[in-house]
Amino acid sequence: MENKYINIHQDLLDRCLDDDKKAQFEIYRLYYKSMYNSSLRIVGVPEEAEDIMQESFLTAFRRLKTYNGEVSFGAWLKKIVINRSLDILRKRKVLFEELHAELPVVNEPEPEVELITVEDIKSAINSLSDGYRTILSLILLEGYDHEEVSEILGIKNVTSRTQFSRARQRLKEILTDNRNRANKGEKLWMN
Repeated sequence: MENKYINIHQDLLDRCLDDDKKAQFEIYRLYYKSMYNSSLRIVGVPEEAEDIMQESFLTAFRRLKTYNGEVSFGAWLKKIVINRSLDILRKRKVLFEELHAELPVVNEPEPEVELITVEDIKSAINSLSDGYRTILSLILLEGYDHEEVSEILGIKNVTSRTQFSRARQRLKEILTDNRNRANKGEKLWMN
């Protein structure tokens, strides 16, 4: 079967198929940061993300013959990383609520716009529960839609939407609480 996707690093991938360690290291060097960050956004623990990333590369190199080129190698590798990250969460027994009710729409006046730093947002996301952090990461940061998230996590589409809505609401609450505490001169509890 001919590849549908042309990889810019196909020469390295071909060498990896021949178990060329230098080519494997080069592929690792090209992708490790983004794969680590993808895992970290899901599991929230740097050491676990590092282990997941390492294991994912080993799996990818062992299964490289099954890569059929329908997507980029990076997308194929990221799916391995995300699946391993989700396996870790399942081992932690993360429960996604099976709620079918949509959250009520609350019409509140918009607060004054204040600057929130990237670090504020990262810290707030890291303080979310595993389930909320996973949903936000998959949708906002990894670019999956609710249909894909429901398939990846084995939940209903409406559950993905509900969890995402609640995660966004909780994130807003955390950011607002932290901003209010900072305005009062309190020391923030987040890292």
